[in-house]
Amino acid sequence: MDFQILPVTDFQQNCTLLWCERTRGAAIVDPGGEPDRIAALLSQLALQPERILLTHGHLDHVGASVELARRYSIPIEGPHPDDAFLFQSLPEQCRMFGFPPIETFEPDRWLQPGESVAVGDETLAVIHCPGHTPGHIVFYHAGSQLAQVGDVLFRGSIGRTDFPRGNHRQLIDSIRHRLFPLGDEVRFIPGHGPMSTFGKERRSNPFVGG
Repeated sequence: MDFQILPVTDFQQNCTLLWCERTRGAAIVDPGGEPDRIAALLSQLALQPERILLTHGHLDHVGASVELARRYSIPIEGPHPDDAFLFQSLPEQCRMFGFPPIETFEPDRWLQPGESVAVGDETLAVIHCPGHTPGHIVFYHAGSQLAQVGDVLFRGSIGRTDFPRGNHRQLIDSIRHRLFPLGDEVRFIPGHGPMSTFGKERRSNPFVGG
């Protein structure tokens, strides 16, 4: 599986294209905005979008989902249904952060822990990692040892828990007990900022290391 990261919007949120190298089938992960830039990159890379995958329901991760789903006639999948309240509050989130208004929507498929999603011939495991939001999920590709972690973990930091229904203890438990056991070699793409590995964060991240 291959990938390319495209930071979008003023929040520099990492929208990621994940694709199967054999079929060129792709998933658009967390398209927070700027759908035309995302579409241009899909075209440049000669990818065939198959689905949109969402790690959680915050505006900067979902803002262009409906536009791209309509454009390519593809489904929106994820996150866990515990984030449903965030999708209902999208107009309020837009006003709060100064984004152009978008309507409320629901994913075509909510995702549960233990389920998987297909991208071409490849398969991503779904891991429920609450804390930043109650329904936050992580997508993990075992063959590439690659995880898309959204706003759970960052290089040298962790996700915020001061938003509605955030929970600091849950977040720490999610990182230590659901992500780190996947292995030190696993690379991860965070929702913002540069990539890292679980091993590096386990050893040196002041919030969850040690």
